[in-house]
Amino acid sequence: MNKTVQTMIENLYKNTGKTMEQWIEIVKKQNFEKHGEIIKFLKEQHEFTHGYANLVAHKSKEKDANQADNQNDLITKQYQGKEHFQPIYHKLMAEIQSFGKDIEIAPKKAYLSLRRKKQFATLSPATKTRFEIGVNLKGQAPTGKLEAEKPNGMCSHKIKISSIEEIDTEVLEWIKKAYENAG
Repeated sequence: MNKTVQTMIENLYKNTGKTMEQWIEIVKKQNFEKHGEIIKFLKEQHEFTHGYANLVAHKSKEKDANQADNQNDLITKQYQGKEHFQPIYHKLMAEIQSFGKDIEIAPKKAYLSLRRKKQFATLSPATKTRFEIGVNLKGQAPTGKLEAEKPNGMCSHKIKISSIEEIDTEVLEWIKKAYENAG
């Protein structure tokens, strides 16, 4: 099992006093048809954050997109031919996960989505020479490494880097600001 998912499951018990299995049982008794209904129920009735509600929803529907094999396969495929960007990915993830325990990590085919109540960032080995960090900072003027993204994109801004040395205080502060705004 993915280390992040395992930590979330352990914290679920610490925070609520109920195990994942107990939460699955509670959810299944409600006979929800849709994933979103489960999330709404857990957030509104049990004060879950989005990340925990999503995890329980996936587990209760037995469509666990967060299974280690699935996540690792998607991430491995993202970095095929771009393995030199893996240290950037690992450094960014270590920093981002220090922001809080409510981060939902959702690998997609070409990028990694990071969410709280809404998506706050994406990580993508975009080309063989460019790694892109997308952040949602609507209303923020582009400055420094922060570039404006196309309107109606997944993120409002983009930071382009090509080496681990470019992950500096400025980059991490923009990601943290996006994280804080998504709460």
